[in-house]
Amino acid sequence: MASTHKITATRRSDAGKGASRRLRRAGQVPGILYGNNIDPLNIQLNHEDLILAAKNEWFFSSVLDLDVEGEMQRVLVRDWQVHPYKQHMLHMDFLRIDENAEINVNVPLHFLNQDESPAGKASGVVISHNMTEVEVACLSKDLPEYIDVDLSNLEEGDLIHLSEVKLPEGVESVALRQGEEYDQPVVSAHAMKVEVEPETEAETGESAEGEAESTEGKAADDADESGKDED
Repeated sequence: MASTHKITATRRSDAGKGASRRLRRAGQVPGILYGNNIDPLNIQLNHEDLILAAKNEWFFSSVLDLDVEGEMQRVLVRDWQVHPYKQHMLHMDFLRIDENAEINVNVPLHFLNQDESPAGKASGVVISHNMTEVEVACLSKDLPEYIDVDLSNLEEGDLIHLSEVKLPEGVESVALRQGEEYDQPVVSAHAMKVEVEPETEAETGESAEGEAESTEGKAADDADESGKDED
């Protein structure tokens, strides 16, 4: 089902790097709203509210209700910029969507029942999540916030391919539309490889010397025993 998550923004008239710096110092994040054959609109959002929203998985993969001074618009997050090492959002891009047009969105995968699966219970088995999200095509009303992948029957040696992931009605994989060769593994379960270090030349030499010494010692002991018997 479509998202009902709401975020709030206001219009901004100033543009440019200087104006953006002033906004950030005032606790605002500059952004832009574009798409759907409507002129782009410069907006600003409260930084604290935006950071809280961005901590949620849905923020980057769901259709959002963007309230711009009372005017509600349906949007997707299309790009964002964050500070290299601080928890600061620097810029946001939002794309208006057409309710009647198909959209392509990367949707996160949720892996269920892994620990209860035969592979999860087996010792020495590694379960790899080769994909953590999948690009889907659908109408905005059909866009899921996430897609479940049930691993309850996963066994050692199994592969779960993209074509085996159950998608909601009205939702298709963008990759699979391109052909069977794009049917990539999503999950794999394989035995852990145990590497045996080869013996070094020094260890091999020491072993050979030890065996030689042992053989010589045994021969000497046998000779002593033989001499005693003759006496």
